Amino acid sequence: MKTLSIKRLIAFVLVIGLCAGNLARAADAKVTAFLADAQARFDKRDYPGAIIQLKNVLQIDPKTLPALILLGKSLLRASDPAGAEVTLNEALLRGGDRAELLPLIAQSLIAQGKQKQVFEQGRFAATDLPGATRAQLLLLRAGASADVGELREAMKFIDAARVLDPHTPDSWVAEVPVRIRMRQFKEANIAVERATAMAPNSADALYYRGSVSHVEGNSAAALTAYDKAVKADPDHIGALLARTGIYIDLKRNADAIKDLDELRRISPTDPRAAYLRALLAERDRKLGDVRVALVEITELLDQIPLDYIRFRPQVLMLNGLAHFGLNEPEKAKVYFEAFQKVQPDAPTAKMLAQIYLRGTDHDRAVDVLEKYLKAQPADGQAMALLGSALMAKGQTARAAALMQQALQTRESPEFRKVLGLSLMQGGQTASAIKELETAFRNDPRQVQAATTLIPLYFRSGQSVKAIALAEKLVKLQPANAGFQNLLGMVRANAGNIPAARLAFEQAVKIKPDFSQPILNLARMDLASKSYDAAAARLASILKAEPKNTEAMYEMATLSDRRGNRKEAVGWLDKAYNLSGPRELRWGLALSDYHLRQGNAPAALAAAKGISAKEPEDLQGLLALARAQLATGDLASARSSLNVATRVGDFNPKVQVDIALMQITANNMPGAVYSLEKAQSKEPDFLPALVLKTDIELRQGESAKAEKHARDILAKYPKLAVGHSLLGDIAQKNNQPAAAADFYRRAHNLQPSTDTFLRLYRSLGNQEGGKPANLLATLWLKGNPKDSRAHNEVADTLARNGRYAEARIAYVALLKIAPENSLALNNLANVLLRLKDPEAVKVAEQAVATDPSSANAIDTLGWTLLQNGQNERALKVLKDAKLRDPASSEIRYHLGAALARGGLLKEAKEELDLALKQGRPFDGSSDALELRRSLN
Repeated sequence: MKTLSIKRLIAFVLVIGLCAGNLARAADAKVTAFLADAQARFDKRDYPGAIIQLKNVLQIDPKTLPALILLGKSLLRASDPAGAEVTLNEALLRGGDRAELLPLIAQSLIAQGKQKQVFEQGRFAATDLPGATRAQLLLLRAGASADVGELREAMKFIDAARVLDPHTPDSWVAEVPVRIRMRQFKEANIAVERATAMAPNSADALYYRGSVSHVEGNSAAALTAYDKAVKADPDHIGALLARTGIYIDLKRNADAIKDLDELRRISPTDPRAAYLRALLAERDRKLGDVRVALVEITELLDQIPLDYIRFRPQVLMLNGLAHFGLNEPEKAKVYFEAFQKVQPDAPTAKMLAQIYLRGTDHDRAVDVLEKYLKAQPADGQAMALLGSALMAKGQTARAAALMQQALQTRESPEFRKVLGLSLMQGGQTASAIKELETAFRNDPRQVQAATTLIPLYFRSGQSVKAIALAEKLVKLQPANAGFQNLLGMVRANAGNIPAARLAFEQAVKIKPDFSQPILNLARMDLASKSYDAAAARLASILKAEPKNTEAMYEMATLSDRRGNRKEAVGWLDKAYNLSGPRELRWGLALSDYHLRQGNAPAALAAAKGISAKEPEDLQGLLALARAQLATGDLASARSSLNVATRVGDFNPKVQVDIALMQITANNMPGAVYSLEKAQSKEPDFLPALVLKTDIELRQGESAKAEKHARDILAKYPKLAVGHSLLGDIAQKNNQPAAAADFYRRAHNLQPSTDTFLRLYRSLGNQEGGKPANLLATLWLKGNPKDSRAHNEVADTLARNGRYAEARIAYVALLKIAPENSLALNNLANVLLRLKDPEAVKVAEQAVATDPSSANAIDTLGWTLLQNGQNERALKVLKDAKLRDPASSEIRYHLGAALARGGLLKEAKEELDLALKQGRPFDGSSDALELRRSLN
């Protein structure tokens, strides 16, 4: 490498030096231009533009102190306090003026929710700074103390600042909001007077004068003060916002709009102005504008970390209200909860309680309302909400007492409504109706009172009142699709199907996307077997609402009616999988459907899913117990029922239902315990008395059973049940004549299907069955549509080998119950005995009605075999065996079909398995003879 001579080196250095000097001068010029432009933008409140220019400066020279300071100020004004803190600390490290920078750094910390750092860091208590700066820092520390609720500490800082700088109004102005929070309005007014005396044209002092008058309820004085503040400083945002709020309260909408336009010019992104715009739009019923304004608020405030605003109650409340107005309760809850920590006695407690109630967090709803009511004991809305929360917790008596206490202070339809609802939940139907009627009569806006009254009227046999009330609601609000739908439901319950359909159709006409009336119309289509119409309606709902589980359930019903069991299960599965964590309806429906189809393992799986969601839900526990019983797991069923007994509390009806299942689970002590719980609440609860007597009879304690049966007869002499029980006891004691006598007394006293069946069965062995036949003829003549009676008579005739008469009886039954698959199956067997070729056709009808029934499939296979259709019979009987492999009769029939088809080895295996259990079955002797013939 060649080296440069000394002359050439010097020349080179000089050239380089000259270039560097030129570059430096060019850079200085750019820095100066950028700084000047940044300052101009800052003065015009164009903070984003200022930030860009200042970053350009710092890219050229990162050490430019004026740029760092102005950037920190710009970031602070542009709502980036974290960036401001970093930048201002950098400026401090580079020798910036502490007197200028420390107050700015304190402001950036406060804006980030780091209030404690302001009064914990020693640098903000610097004693070497000028008095005015120290006073400014003390006032900032006062504000930070007030933010965290340390109001007395805040006053100490304010007093200390006043000593340092007694000639400015700043300390007096700072004192006002602290005094307002302490509810010390007299002292606040004194502070305002001192501030305005020192600075009569101070916009801040005038604004706070208005604030004191505002919180004292003197709107006229507040408005005067706000006018003066705006006159002193036309850009005073606080005064403009407060004045706009009063204009809206006074319905001076034109003035409010002027101020809002001015606020948009001064601070276009202020969320408080957006909220006021939403209030105005709501008043004018411009719902689209309301939503736009609320969305604007949430978009502005959601991006701010919650820690930054946790000590800014106004901002927390504002975003909570915006999310609440947008029906976003979970988002609103976060802000309301943070706000309540700062101001627990604020009215937003009521909104937070409503959110808790929606989410079934009843304990927290009660807690927040009770705290609020301690500060605001006369707030009727809060009292009504607390009553609703107590009801949701099951504390109906406490809710009723609270509302009765509230009504002693003042008459209120809202209190009457909640009292009525609590009385209804407590089982006091008559009193509930009275309170709800009063609530709605005094205030027709109490719609919940009316909609609750309607089903109460139905349950108490007052259907005319229910229809009249529903029609009144429709008359009050004819364009309300919900009321039209309710009217349709009321008419349908009253049996007026054409009128109900008209109401549902009117609801859809008013609101075409309202799925509930469309669902109701689909249900009516299902009931009238208009399956295609039902399918079209349900498909339209699911197209608009793909996750509508109610429509899926109805689709399952439709599939079931059409005989597509697999598709029905698919719809129920889908509804169950889409249901929420506390939604049990579809799991219960799925388990129940599997049970009805004889698929106990699948029913058990669904019931376990319910139990996993809500381990102590009563209906879930009962579904689990039913499935466990169906699978033969009696021990687990007993365990589930024991929990259900505890969860069912002392509800008599529930405990009787549990006792019946305990009997099936062979847990007599558990059944007795459930009945004792039922009787502890209602000693003379008849179903409990009857079942207890039945248990004693099952356990062979006839003397005890008879005593209790006679006690029942004495307590309820006009009812048949006492005589029926005595008949059961006589039957158990092998006293047929006495049993028939008791049954006859019961039937004469209270003729019913149950009393007929008992008497009919008891007469079956008397005089060759003639008395039973006569009784049946007379009963069926008077009750031709009694399907249970028809079925009993037909079954009895078939059992007794009177097949021709049984055929007539089954045909009569099927005329009133054409889809009775068991009756069709039994008729097919009777026709087979009569060697009637129609047996195959009827057996096919039975299978079509219940495709999953192994018994019906077996009957079809056997009739096919008897009619010479060997190949088809073999296929059908194999299907029957797969569905019920434990049935000896099915295996015998399959063995016979295999033998006829020449498959002797397989036939022997099936017959051996049929005969292996040793229990007799229909055709067992024929099966034994066939097996011997195959040796």
